[in-house]
Amino acid sequence: MQHFTIIDNGHDEGMIGFKDVAEDKPLPRVTVETIENGFLINVFLEKSSPGLLVSILEAFEELGLDVLDADVSCADTFRLEAVGGEQQAESMDAQVVRQAVLQAIKKCTES
Repeated sequence: MQHFTIIDNGHDEGMIGFKDVAEDKPLPRVTVETIENGFLINVFLEKSSPGLLVSILEAFEELGLDVLDADVSCADTFRLEAVGGEQQAESMDAQVVRQAVLQAIKKCTES
């Protein structure tokens, strides 16, 4: 569920804009939710980097996550929404997935 804040754009036309509250959080934004048989993973960065998608997919592979469905945009900004299913029998913590994605982003953006 998205949360929005009403903002005044400072114009006399009486137009009101909306600002996604999540935009106030530091970037990159990575959220991981546990769902049935896996995780829903959302990633947003203001600027895409070459190799970023590959780096994140490699992190999924190292964790034993199969990408079951994904929506990716990496033209200017980078957005990824993926459903990852676990190959392993033992359950994995969502925080472990989040940290692996953040490490993959750091590895790609700092090189």
